[in-house]
Amino acid sequence: MSANLKRSNQPIFWLLFGAGGMLSALLGPMLVFITGIAIPLGLIFSPETMSYSHMHAFAHHWIGAGFIWVIVSLFLWHAGHRIFHSLHDVGIHAGTLARIICYGIPLLATVLAARSLIPSLI
Repeated sequence: MSANLKRSNQPIFWLLFGAGGMLSALLGPMLVFITGIAIPLGLIFSPETMSYSHMHAFAHHWIGAGFIWVIVSLFLWHAGHRIFHSLHDVGIHAGTLARIICYGIPLLATVLAARSLIPSLI
């Protein structure tokens, strides 16, 4: 093996992209259907199922808070990575500023989501 191998952080971003893509493909349509169509129209459960008190209790349980955090952060990492690589397709050179914006926003949102969900668990 060569001692001149350059290390890259790209596998981390591709991992987050892949995980977010898988979740958005598998859970995204289901979440839209359940929260946007089925429950408001009373098709599966009553609209009371998504009342403030029920959603507050869900977000205050460690499983619910973890689910919310994973969905929010991985969806945003997937979107940021997709936008970063789509810049090349539309003719924009993705330099350092684009990298900071495309990966900084998901990082900031991940930290803010964790910060807002952790106090509810304590």
